[in-house]
Amino acid sequence: MSDENYQPEKVWDEYDWERFLQEQERRTEKYMELIEKYMNHPDRDAIIAREMGWTHLQSEDEEEDWEEEVEAGFEAANAIEDYEVEEDNECAEETFDFEKNPLYQNALAFASELDQVLSKTPTAVQEHPATIALETETTLAAAKLAAALNNDELDELGMSIAYLKRALRAITSGLDAVMQLGNARLLKEADFQKIRDRLFQIRDGVVSEMGEMRSEFRRRHG
Repeated sequence: MSDENYQPEKVWDEYDWERFLQEQERRTEKYMELIEKYMNHPDRDAIIAREMGWTHLQSEDEEEDWEEEVEAGFEAANAIEDYEVEEDNECAEETFDFEKNPLYQNALAFASELDQVLSKTPTAVQEHPATIALETETTLAAAKLAAALNNDELDELGMSIAYLKRALRAITSGLDAVMQLGNARLLKEADFQKIRDRLFQIRDGVVSEMGEMRSEFRRRHG
């Protein structure tokens, strides 16, 4: 058989992965809203499946297949979140690629330092929306870095870059939050400077890592 008409499968770049992740995030958000809305409804699964476009239950003979598809849909809707946190559910003795990465280690160490600093602040500061946002975005950044840095397989560099973008957005949101705390004089000046500088340090590391991955992607794929 001639191979002259063979077309190699396209390797996704960061923009392909970005579109995919955005769509999955939208669908996951929609799914969670439907779960909350119809939690106690007797026909919850059927309603959610219809709203998500997963298939209509047309006859009793199709019920078993439909239930399997709904279950698969539920799993697909949460696939991105599962990917990001699955490492936390593995054996603690197992070592993952991202755990060795200095950038991830830096982000993880900062999360611990941040917790120590904030634990010494008044309760009003700990419960301030900007403080909660800072802690949330710091945790989110570490999770996105874990997803981005877990491997550098040939076909997954685009995905890694897309996750680095998400880590960068989380760090930027964290910087906005700490600036709010600083402007309101809710942090000691030394603590404010330390948190801000560490966030800038991690941000610069993400930008550098992203540049290296983009260069490698171009080298491999043109």
